[in-house]
Formats: sequence, structure tokens, C-alpha cells
Amino acid sequence: KDRRQMEKSRTLLALILQVLYYCKAVSTSYNTFFYQDIFKGNGNGELHFNGIKLRVETTLPSVFTLRGSNVTLPCRFWYEPPLNSPRSVRVKWSWSPITGDREVDVLVAIGHHQRSFGDFKNRVYLQHDLPGDTALVITNVSMSDTGQYRCEIIDGLEDESVTVDLELRGVVFPYQPQNGRYHLTFPEARQVCEEQDAMVATSDQLYMAWQEGLDWCNAGWLADGTVQYPINLPRYPCGGLGLAPGVRSYGPRHKHLHRYDVFCFSSSLRGRVYYLEHAQKFNFTEAIQACIEDDTQIAKVGHLFAAWKFLGLDRCDAGWLADGSVRYPITTPRLNCGPHKRGVRSFGFPSPYYKYGVYCYSSR
Repeated sequence: KDRRQMEKSRTLLALILQVLYYCKAVSTSYNTFFYQDIFKGNGNGELHFNGIKLRVETTLPSVFTLRGSNVTLPCRFWYEPPLNSPRSVRVKWSWSPITGDREVDVLVAIGHHQRSFGDFKNRVYLQHDLPGDTALVITNVSMSDTGQYRCEIIDGLEDESVTVDLELRGVVFPYQPQNGRYHLTFPEARQVCEEQDAMVATSDQLYMAWQEGLDWCNAGWLADGTVQYPINLPRYPCGGLGLAPGVRSYGPRHKHLHRYDVFCFSSSLRGRVYYLEHAQKFNFTEAIQACIEDDTQIAKVGHLFAAWKFLGLDRCDAGWLADGSVRYPITTPRLNCGPHKRGVRSFGFPSPYYKYGVYCYSSR
């Protein structure tokens, strides 16, 4: 009697799981490729009832890369005990953005048939180098690709998954608009970073920048909606002398009512930034035109920081940038070039009629 009751319970459990899969298929209309044969069976026989366990693992919980490169997110599956013949499984990769938005599908596969979705379409594929290898290859990585990726393997009623974090190597820089300190809501902060070839930095990225020496006393938005600022040299206006160095936090703030500066993040540069050698200086309008005549465009703030960080751009000449600010990059501190430390110096936003040099950007 107990055995019959157990079999009934297993049958009921199997039915419930199938219904749940069906509901997921209905709610995910663009992903019918993945779920369309859920009631047809896979011809494998159910693992759970055969005493076989599906295992999934990743060799790297976090992967770091640069913008524009290709990256592989490791994932593999196997069975315990090992099987003598291969089984047909469903593979699904999904992505949760660092902004906290909902998880979206990246790629699904059954056998050798694969389909990618959304912004990942035709940019991702499964590696399949060895049996059980389901590593995801992302080509031409963009800054918006960062986040947590989930590798999910489904064999009948067995469903196991692991996650891999994708992070970019880059540079964090504080930014305030031309109208001054603490004028940005969170949506405006996101927009100004994008306008400067960057994105809003994460708390982890700001922490790493602080470890590398970033010291800034103005609070700025981060990607999770919190407001923080990094201090390496404690001082009275920046939390007081009694606090140890660290990243100060105001915690979450109202994204539409509260206004602060922002910490932007830019990754590796695709192209080059250079100071335009010219016999004369330019006002802002003339600077824009001078880069156009040189078959390029005026550089953005994110371009200049990336060139300083990754290409070692070092120039003791102030130049216009696309947002109307004037800055110059120093990798080797020296006399008459500002403070005795590495960094991108800023003259703020001078009158557009003042004369300076200009930094141009070429994507070639």
C-alpha cells in the first residue's frame, strides 16, 4: 500500500512539474523554440526514477573582459553515475542586468539547434568543445552586457543551473553637468553617462576604483540607485576626520526626486584619442569643426578617461571635449602639469568663447 501511494505521489509530482513548464512556455511567447515539445517527451526516460543525478558546474564564478572583445562563460554538465549513451538535453542561458531589471533569455538550444534573443541575437553561441560543454561565447562584448548569467540544463524533470558574473575592466570617473553640483536625478545621471560613452558605475566598480586611489568628496549615483562617494584622505567636509578611509554611502535615494552627481564607468577604447596639433587654439565651436576637418570627431569624457587608463595617454595640454568641458590626461606627473599624481585634470566648463586645444576621437 505504501509503495502504491509513493508511486501515485511521484506521478502527481511529474504532472505538476509539466504544468509549470507549460505555464512558463505560455508566458514566454518569444521562446517557444525552447518549450514547444515539453509534452512530447525527450525519449530519455526520467532520470529521477532511475537513480541518476544531473550535475551542472562552472569553473569560474566571475569572468572579466574588455569592451569589444569576445568572452567565454564556462558551464558543463554530467551525470552521476556516468551514462553509457548520450541524452538529449535542453540548454538555456539567461541574463540578469546589473541594473536589477528582470531576467531575460539569451540563448536556448536543443541538440545542435540554437536560437538567440534580443540584443544578443547573432552575437552568442554554445562552445560544445567537449561532451557536456555548454559554455556561452559572447562576441563583441558591450558595456551593457555586464550582469549575472544563468546556465540551465533540463533533462526531462531534472533541472539544474549555475550562475556566472560577467564584469568589465574599465575606469570610473565622477561627473557633474555644466549647471553644477547635485543637479542629476537618476534617469538624468544614466543619460549623461551614456552621452559620454560610459554607463553608470556599480558599487563594486566604485569600490575597486577607491582601492586604486579614487578620492572624491561629492556624492554620486550608482547603478543600483544608491548614492555613494570614495574617500582615501579623510577630511572635515567629507564625513569628518574621525572616519577611516572608505566608500561612504547615503543608501538608496528616490530616483526622480533626489539630485546628485554620478559616477560613470567606461571600458576599453575602440579607436584612439589624440590631441590635435595645430598652430592656433580654438573656441568650443571651432574645436568641434577642427576635429571634423581632421576626419574625426571631438572626443567625449569617457573616451579621454579610457585612453588615459588603457592606452597611457599623457598630454600636458588642456583641450575641449564634446560636453563643453576642458581636460587633459596625465600618466607621468611632472611640474606645471597639476597635482603630483596620475589622473585626468579638469578645468570644468569654461566660457565657450575661451581658447584651448582640442582632443579628437577616431573609431578607426
